[in-house]
Amino acid sequence: MMSYAIVGFGKVGQALAHAFARKNIKVTVASRRPPEALAPQARAIGPTVVAKSLRDALEADTIILAVPFGEHREVAKALPSWEGKTVIDATNMFPVPEELDGLPSSAVIAKAFTGAKLVKGFNHLIAATLATDPLVEGGHRVVFLTSDDEDAIAPVATLAKQLGFAPVKLGKLNEGGALVHARGRTWGQLIFQDLFKKEQ
Repeated sequence: MMSYAIVGFGKVGQALAHAFARKNIKVTVASRRPPEALAPQARAIGPTVVAKSLRDALEADTIILAVPFGEHREVAKALPSWEGKTVIDATNMFPVPEELDGLPSSAVIAKAFTGAKLVKGFNHLIAATLATDPLVEGGHRVVFLTSDDEDAIAPVATLAKQLGFAPVKLGKLNEGGALVHARGRTWGQLIFQDLFKKEQ
């Protein structure tokens, strides 16, 4: 069984926790606040959502990063090596500062999480939409996945399906991934697009 954690328990982290709870999939949640501060909210979302310390949460195989972009380095420093871990980058950076040198923000995050397989995903929907049931009008709400590591996408696509979403692969971060990243003061074309895929 794959184990999952959500790091960051703001609007996006809580929206994702709802998605796990809806399908009775166990997920650990953590943030800069102590676990006892998150526990009441976690319990209110569902019994499969468990608040833990950041250190304990990072024992999961797959970590969904739902912190403000500026906090990713602190999370990255919490483990000496990220080998064998998959990091799903659900962050958004806007506007994009010039010091990123035109790199997509996920490429910057990938550098910080040395050894991890990084997949950008679950970032293009606003939290309120992400929190609602992805089964709509006979179809599944789309989530876009992009990574420079083709093998990393498959398990994340499987998770997206388990959560009831329709995963759509966009290829590499600086290719199709540009559609779900901001550049300067411009959002990628697919950001905030609420799309559905009908059953095949």
